[in-house]
Amino acid sequence: MGGYSGTTHIQVQCITVAATPPPATAAPPPTAAPHDVKAEFGYPFRLGAKPYVIPSCSISPANNTYLQGDFSSSAEFFVSVGVFGFLYCTATLILYLGFQHVYRQTSRGPLVDLVVTGAFAFLWLVSSSAWGKGLTDIKYATNPIHLAEYCPSLMKCKPGEYPAMGRLNASVIFGFLNLILWAGNCWFIYKETPFHKDPNPPTTMPEGGPPGP
Repeated sequence: MGGYSGTTHIQVQCITVAATPPPATAAPPPTAAPHDVKAEFGYPFRLGAKPYVIPSCSISPANNTYLQGDFSSSAEFFVSVGVFGFLYCTATLILYLGFQHVYRQTSRGPLVDLVVTGAFAFLWLVSSSAWGKGLTDIKYATNPIHLAEYCPSLMKCKPGEYPAMGRLNASVIFGFLNLILWAGNCWFIYKETPFHKDPNPPTTMPEGGPPGP
């Protein structure tokens, strides 16, 4: 998602207006060839940062128009949770593989691991929900049908090609999958803490040895 860039399209067409009203039997006024207008956007989805140009139908210069909305907070928060989660997973993997004796030496290691894992599960819930809402707003703000509604005067606008949102949809899905993964991992870490008691403790043999026949 961090390198995403997309483009939304609208078709604009200038309508020639005659200087004097044509008679009722006259043909409709001629129109110029349609022009494809492209509005580009991308991560971190500050949509108003880059203008797109709508050609003018008069002698005035072309119109610089901007997409509306700033959704950088939810997008950057989601990416930050993913980056820090990856770094924490790398650190714990090194700890498990190379320093297992240090991890199990006291109960502090599993307790810290449980707290951090639970915090990441909560962060995945919040960030995925926020990014899902932000993505919905981005789809509306970049929808060609929505953009065509704000057509300048002397122009006829039609929606064009829709932006590709497959990668962004997949990022939301993977965000909630990470929530399930981290929340489920809490149970396995909890079993290593002192809070978890074995329901079947091992039986001890009496000091006198096993009873005789």
